[in-house]
Amino acid sequence: MRCRKCPRRAVINLARHRLALCPACFTDFVHQQVARAIKRERMFGPQERVLVAVSGGKDSLALWAILLKLGYRADALYVDLGIGEYSARSYAKVQAFAEQAHRDAQARLYVHRVPQKEGAGIRELAILTHRPTCSACGTLKRYHFNRIALEHHYDVLATGHNLDDEAARLLGNILHWQTEYLDKQAPTLPASVEGFARKVKPLYRLTEREIAAYAVINRIDYVVEECPMAKGSKLLLYKEILNQLETAQPGTKHRFYWGFLEKRAHLQGTNNLSMAEYDRQVLTPCTVCGQPTTAPICTYCKLMDRAKGVPVKSS
Repeated sequence: MRCRKCPRRAVINLARHRLALCPACFTDFVHQQVARAIKRERMFGPQERVLVAVSGGKDSLALWAILLKLGYRADALYVDLGIGEYSARSYAKVQAFAEQAHRDAQARLYVHRVPQKEGAGIRELAILTHRPTCSACGTLKRYHFNRIALEHHYDVLATGHNLDDEAARLLGNILHWQTEYLDKQAPTLPASVEGFARKVKPLYRLTEREIAAYAVINRIDYVVEECPMAKGSKLLLYKEILNQLETAQPGTKHRFYWGFLEKRAHLQGTNNLSMAEYDRQVLTPCTVCGQPTTAPICTYCKLMDRAKGVPVKSS
């Protein structure tokens, strides 16, 4: 099978695009998709500082690599959750990549270690607070991603969420009619109030398979296995269902998610109250840490109070 762009042999067939590409042309294709996402969604400009949330997996490391290759000023943050050997392997992958990124582009890596800073790993914190592990994990990561981005004056926080992630999340939100989450499911979330960093997802046009192929072709060493805490996750079930649909009808994922984005943009255009205006009405600074929250005390501070055995005031 020959590449559709040049005479070389193709190594990947993108069924949803009816496109077979060689390694070099596929790498260019991925870079173009990310550049298009950044421009289309007005994520950030060439002079803005970007903080990438990295985990050691293919998506976040590929995103960091792509942004650097596109010439952006991109540093990264790794949150060590203290999940035994899994966290040790993840950090080793991140550290190795960061060393090369520093040599090539003077990129910087920040590390926040949950066991040292919060006093216990994520598994123990979840048990102490009687919260599902993934819920406690999400609270911790969101808090520290936002905190570090603001403390070090980054213009935007970028995460490695891909098309599979966004389509699966959309499916779950629709199945449960979680309209409050649908309102904020977009590739770009503005810094609507003071204390919130702008958040973007530059990989939303690319599938998990495409990003994995990019990582292999460009020799990005990453942790292959899923987080052991994710077993039984509904998101993985939704991904499996969407993969079956994609096999039967290539392009299902991007039609589903991109169609939602088009409808969402139209609905927002007819809505007198923008998301930013709504946030400004309902969010106030946490009385403990100062980050925006809908309650007097934010979810993170409540979580840490429960972990320390401090009674949490009702809100």
